[in-house]
Parts: sequence; structure tokens; C-alpha cells
Amino acid sequence: MDTAIYLYCLARAGSVPDLNVDGLSDGAPLLTKDFANISAVVSEVPLNEYCGESSESNLQNLAWIGPRALRHAEIIDMVRSYSPVLPSRFGTLFSSVESLQDLLEWNSDKIDRFLDAVSGKDEWSVKVLSSKASMTEKLFSDRLASQAEDFARMTPGLRYFRERQLKTEVEKEVGGRLRDILKASATELSLCSVDWQKREILGSQEEGDMVKVANWAFLVDREAEEEFKRSITRANARNNQGGVYFEVSGPWPPYSFTPVLKMEDEE
Repeated sequence: MDTAIYLYCLARAGSVPDLNVDGLSDGAPLLTKDFANISAVVSEVPLNEYCGESSESNLQNLAWIGPRALRHAEIIDMVRSYSPVLPSRFGTLFSSVESLQDLLEWNSDKIDRFLDAVSGKDEWSVKVLSSKASMTEKLFSDRLASQAEDFARMTPGLRYFRERQLKTEVEKEVGGRLRDILKASATELSLCSVDWQKREILGSQEEGDMVKVANWAFLVDREAEEEFKRSITRANARNNQGGVYFEVSGPWPPYSFTPVLKMEDEE
């Protein structure tokens, strides 16, 4: 059976002990290959499961890909308890150890800089959801309260007309208000992190009456983790009643900040 070298992540050479566990395939142990000052955490996998005709159906089958993607993430988590890591995408294959070595040698400086940059840091995911109806109702209520004295002097007919007019104005302002909230919140959270990225919103954008409006990744120093969490709490305290919710998860390996590694002829 033809096999391929499956790469999970890169770490500091000499930092990862023998983990004594299998990789993605039963009976194929996890191996650490050192190249200069970089360790590649790898295992062998059947080539036909990831390349060729059968791989197409495998990669579209959640029952096949789900446990393997989970195992991939678990192995990276094991390794990062010993060293900063450069995580590889699921399904990263090499034809031989030599071809992997060529890639690492060509990108050694980039890998070194990345491992230095993420040492002592974790990725935190922040998803922002909003309810347009709740935002509109809160903004409308605030405007009514601020103009209560003016409304009290109006006749019932004029008051009804003015309320309708105010509701229309508020509906037009909701989008701008949401943009302001996102900008201010991203700025506050970025002050607690060393880097951040806007990420694509994957899957359905709707969750009940809520809509996903942002998907962010922050690289946070572990010493700043509690302040980062407090910033999330403050953002929710300010905005939940207005229909904007911040969901945080982590810590994760630095998936969103991983550089692209290329060979010389790909530059």
C-alpha cells in the first residue's frame, strides 16, 4: 500500500518528546522529524485516502472527515503543550521526508520568526451576532425617551405620525450604529492582543433571529488573557440590550496567523 507523509505541525527542535500515540491511522505512530532547529510532527497515512478517486468521496463525507479533523486538532494541542507551533491545514501531505525537508529548509527563517512571534500566545475566536429587530427597538426606545417632553405636548394624531417618522429614521440608522459598535469593539480588543484578523463567516449566517455579522481572530499573550476576557464582558454589557452579542472561544493554536510556506519555484 502506498503511503504519504502527513504533517500536523511544526515546533522547536528538541522540544517535543516521544508522544507514544498513533496519528490519523491506527498502527501508524506519531513521529517527530528534526531538521536543523525545526521539528516536524508527522505520521504515515494511506495515500489513496487523501489523493485520487476515493479521496473525493472521503473529503465530502462528514462521518469520515470529522473524527480525523478532530484527531488532527488534538495532536496539535498535544504538541503545543511543549512548544509554540505552526499548525498545518488538515490533509497536508508530502511524498517523502525529503520533500518535507526541502520545504522546511527553504522557509526556515519564516518558520523561526513565526514560532518566536507566537511563543506564549494563543488564538481566541470572537463571533459577533446581532438582531436588527432588537437593535431597532432599543434605538427607538432611547430616542422616544430623549424626546419625551416634546411628544407629551403633541396631539394624539401628531404624536402617532411623529412616532412613525422616528421609527423610519431609526431603521435607517441601525446599519451605521452596528458598524460603529464593531469598530469600537475591535479597537478595544486589539489593545489586549498582539495581532488580529477578520475571518470569513462560514456556514449559515442566521441563528434564529440573530445574524452573524463578524468573525474575528485575536492573537493574545497569555499574560493578557484575563484582560481580553474582561473586554469581551464589557462589550456584551454595553451592547446586549441593544441586540449585539459577542461570543468568545479559545484558547486555540494560532491557525489564523500561520504564514504560507512556499518552495523556491513558487515564489
